Amino acid sequence: MKYLITGATGLVGKEIVRLCHDSGIAVNYLTTSKSKIVSKKDYKGFYWNPDTGEIDSACFEGVSAIINLAGASISKKWTPSNKKQILNSRINSIGTLFNALNKGEFEEIDTFVSASAIGVYPNSLEKYYDEDTAEIDDSFLGEVVQQWEAEVDRLNTFNMSVAKVRIGLVLASEGGALPQMAKPVKMFVGAAFGSGEQWQSWIHITDLARIFMFAAKNKLSGVYNGVAPNPISQKKLIKEIAIVLKRPLLLPNIPKFFIKTILGEMSYLLLASQRVSAKKIKEEGFDFVHSNIALALQAIYSKANSKD
Repeated sequence: MKYLITGATGLVGKEIVRLCHDSGIAVNYLTTSKSKIVSKKDYKGFYWNPDTGEIDSACFEGVSAIINLAGASISKKWTPSNKKQILNSRINSIGTLFNALNKGEFEEIDTFVSASAIGVYPNSLEKYYDEDTAEIDDSFLGEVVQQWEAEVDRLNTFNMSVAKVRIGLVLASEGGALPQMAKPVKMFVGAAFGSGEQWQSWIHITDLARIFMFAAKNKLSGVYNGVAPNPISQKKLIKEIAIVLKRPLLLPNIPKFFIKTILGEMSYLLLASQRVSAKKIKEEGFDFVHSNIALALQAIYSKANSKD
């Protein structure tokens, strides 16, 4: 068995590759950096350039499922040029895959699983969102996800199952949001952002990678939330980080106006509240390893400490 993965060298991609190899699944991957192309047993790289539509179609040979994680990081200042890159990197990646699949005969590829984001759900302290929610957040992120998912839906014209995983706050020691949130806590200046009441729909990186694997293996179709079953408030998350790092929280919350002054529109990433349900993926038979935030953080930091 062989999967094609885009974004395989990123944070989530590396974890999916690890799980693939643990399961005896070979990996082809696409990269925009020719220096990252390697060719070894069960792990082979191919070049593509979604901005120009260039792709090495040999990447599809022997592949039964495609896992798409491609897209520029949203964790950089939302200047007009960066916003354009964030959107276009997602749309162009799907478009390049669609055009390549449309030109070739790849009947053995029967599954496509794409990343998406819970940023599509409106900012709310009261609502509890599931995949049937029709409302779209009136933010830049809401616009990106709406267009991104519409592009993914074009793949339904092929004879394959197409699933979209709306990713929440990914917790990992190697990258993503957690090291940035933990840094001030380690320095004794940790504090919640804004009111601290905003919901954080989090997920341990291994569970997220397992959801992608589960969706590919079981040929799931439609939208699934990639979040753990128990969302928490941001102040609770900061408190749990402080507990596992054995640091006190001495400072008051960081005011909303200060965050907006420093980060501008990107402050939305810290202040938005999305309480999101994991019920649908659980009903498909998926079991979470990490559903408790305290135990999830302990597992992350104990693993990180064992590497030091």
